[in-house]
Amino acid sequence: MTEIVLEARHASRILPGEVPVTLVSDISLAINHSEFVSIVGPSGSGKSSLMYLLGLLDVPTAGDIFIDGQATKALNEDRRAFLRLSHLGFVFQFHFLLPEFSARDNVMLPMRALGRLSEAKQKERAEDLLAQVGLKDHAHKRPDQLSGGQRQRVAIARALANDPQIILADEPTGNLDTASSAQVLAMLRHLVDEHRKALVIVTHDLELAAKADRRVTLIDGKIVADERIAQLAGVAG
Repeated sequence: MTEIVLEARHASRILPGEVPVTLVSDISLAINHSEFVSIVGPSGSGKSSLMYLLGLLDVPTAGDIFIDGQATKALNEDRRAFLRLSHLGFVFQFHFLLPEFSARDNVMLPMRALGRLSEAKQKERAEDLLAQVGLKDHAHKRPDQLSGGQRQRVAIARALANDPQIILADEPTGNLDTASSAQVLAMLRHLVDEHRKALVIVTHDLELAAKADRRVTLIDGKIVADERIAQLAGVAG
């Protein structure tokens, strides 16, 4: 039996103006525990706009986003921020690490914001997460002392800081070389297979998208296909 952890129900995002601009239109999409979903489509298709809605970084004009069955549109910003911190982890194409902070301190930022753990426990967890992504000996280095692939691994550790159920990744390998991309993707896949995280990746890379369990295609802000990768592989074979 599958368990839905993240769901868009008839969600639309329309920018008001003399000529309103529709970013996404009537999107319904359910993401389950331990599921890897890729979202693809041409530039301007609404991929990132959908990601912002799913990540509670934006509010739908119509419809709603549900986290663990809880509607979020009517929540105040404090409650939405709490849900983001406790249920969602984010990885972006550009790591957005604070340059003046060490890798460990960057990983601690979401824990500090949520405030569940003592300072000592935050440090302990951050160091453990960095060890899990192969950066045990780099905890005290600043981002400018790390390679691009290492910085993205710090970003993955930071996304896991509060043990979220859902990881949202926007072009997580788009700024990396081939070897680093493969390493980052393997880590993200591990989160799904071994830790039952739900993983949603927005990408223009069809090779990366093919490594997901499902591929959702957007065109002009609408879902035009939602396909199981295994089924596609079977058809291709």
